[in-house]
Amino acid sequence: MGNAVLRSVSSRVVRAVGLALLASMAAPGLSQAWEPTKTVEFIIPAGTGGGADQMARAIQGIIAKHNLMSQSLVVINRSGGAGAEGFLDMKGAKGNPHKIIITLSNLFTTPLANALPFNWHDLTPVKMMALDQFVLWVNADTPYQTSKDFLEAVKKAGPSKFKMGGTGSKQEDQIITVALEKATGTKFIYIPFKGGGAVAVQLVGKHIDSTVNNPIEAVAQWRAGKLRPLCVFDSERMPYKEKVTATMSWADIPTCKEQGLDVDYVMLRGIFMAGGVQQEQVDYFAGVLRKVRETPEWKALMEKGAFNVTSMEGKQFADWVAREETRHVKLMREAGFIGDAKK
Repeated sequence: MGNAVLRSVSSRVVRAVGLALLASMAAPGLSQAWEPTKTVEFIIPAGTGGGADQMARAIQGIIAKHNLMSQSLVVINRSGGAGAEGFLDMKGAKGNPHKIIITLSNLFTTPLANALPFNWHDLTPVKMMALDQFVLWVNADTPYQTSKDFLEAVKKAGPSKFKMGGTGSKQEDQIITVALEKATGTKFIYIPFKGGGAVAVQLVGKHIDSTVNNPIEAVAQWRAGKLRPLCVFDSERMPYKEKVTATMSWADIPTCKEQGLDVDYVMLRGIFMAGGVQQEQVDYFAGVLRKVRETPEWKALMEKGAFNVTSMEGKQFADWVAREETRHVKLMREAGFIGDAKK
């Protein structure tokens, strides 16, 4: 083979190798999305046994079972100060993509009630996983069959004779309790507990007279015949028609409005990251959570807890959160729950 031919072959080989190297250098940026490089902390700004705790641990279990993340996800309860501990932890983690938090409405109520140097803008919205209902519960041994029966008894007994248990002080449960009082002219003794699980146990033990627990926080006691639901604080009945007890499904619980009680309230169950994270990091967790929602385990959890399965992400989710903040400022102000520095 002549020198001219060799030079031509060599030139083509060099060009081919060079193009291959360029392609290999470009490929990672084009095809390899961001993934966690170490264990991810999953913060719960609430106590154990409640709705947020149960949902977070369910998400953790689904991710592990279906290998949806290459790194492990570790659940950590930071419930101090009605969730303030968890929120301040996240605020201090600005730019850290290895930390996520599940939020409920204490995302709004805790900063407002305690003049906390935090609000939801210190976080990055990732995905609304569901909305949660509230149900008025009484002990099954009581004679009350409707919210009207119960509230008439409360009113007849006089102010501060009946005890309403709830999660936290100046939080969702107490907001609903105040709304009940204003709508009916009643007055409860409100007793705060660390989590919805503890609230349900207190009602079973007859240490309190009623609660406004979320469905998932009281379903086990309802199924066991220990508690009775009177009404749900929403504009529509829950859609789940499979029987929970021998005689009732979630769909059989009337709305409070059906019983003449004009009070409604639903709560966020959403996932956020710290502020200052990159969009590709947000996209990663949003993608994982979309896969979580597709699993049979998640769908079973939604039915077990009678959740409203509405889901949002991106700008739609951020806009919804902004509207909810405005609504909670109004609710908290009407209840007299806003801390001095926030008034």
